[in-house]
Amino acid sequence: MASTPHLPLGTHLLADLSGIAQEPLRDCAALERLLRDAAIAAGAQVLHGHFHSFGPGQGVTGVLLLAESHISLHTWPEVGFAAVDIFMCGAARPQLALDIIKEALQAAHCQLQSIRRAPPGHS
Repeated sequence: MASTPHLPLGTHLLADLSGIAQEPLRDCAALERLLRDAAIAAGAQVLHGHFHSFGPGQGVTGVLLLAESHISLHTWPEVGFAAVDIFMCGAARPQLALDIIKEALQAAHCQLQSIRRAPPGHS
């Protein structure tokens, strides 16, 4: 049985989201659901996740391991800030995942870096 080749290329999005209300940035369970929903909507397969709350009223750090790479999130509720890292390869759509996260968190601002990941000489 022939299989479709899996492209070794990927897109790595680094997003600094700001102007976010404090409470959504403290809700560990809701943030995990949000990242899982965003990954699935983007066409990624979630393999494993680990999320940690630093305590009542504190921030959250979490990561989803994807078949297509990963999504991570680190929040600072005290300043309304979330750092989001999305790396996906193949047919997955990292920008769609980011759009879902931005909308759900109602981020007022997004500073985005997009990096194409590939070996030298590969276009």
